[in-house]
Amino acid sequence: MITCTLRYEIDPDQVAAFEAYGRVWIGLVNRMGGMHHGYFLPAEGASDVAWAMFSFPSLAAYEDYRTRMAADPECQVAYAYAVKHRFIRRYDRTFTRPVLDGATLTEAGIA
Repeated sequence: MITCTLRYEIDPDQVAAFEAYGRVWIGLVNRMGGMHHGYFLPAEGASDVAWAMFSFPSLAAYEDYRTRMAADPECQVAYAYAVKHRFIRRYDRTFTRPVLDGATLTEAGIA
């Protein structure tokens, strides 16, 4: 599994518009074979930073999603909404692999 973490710099005066955009992408990613873990919006501290995380079974599955996303009419409308309203100033994308199962000290080889 591969997880994409997006760190956004957003317009703090347009958090509601960014949230609407995020809610749409949660459904789109899930419909296209991913597992969206949600958007994380400013609450305390920096008012212009948000995150999103979603996973795909493999990097190849993610690349396939990117290809299909570019041709998907709903994805195009969501992207156009973000461009029109300019609530995303910039973003960074990082790929990681999750560790989701716990282990005892012995199982982990620590003890």
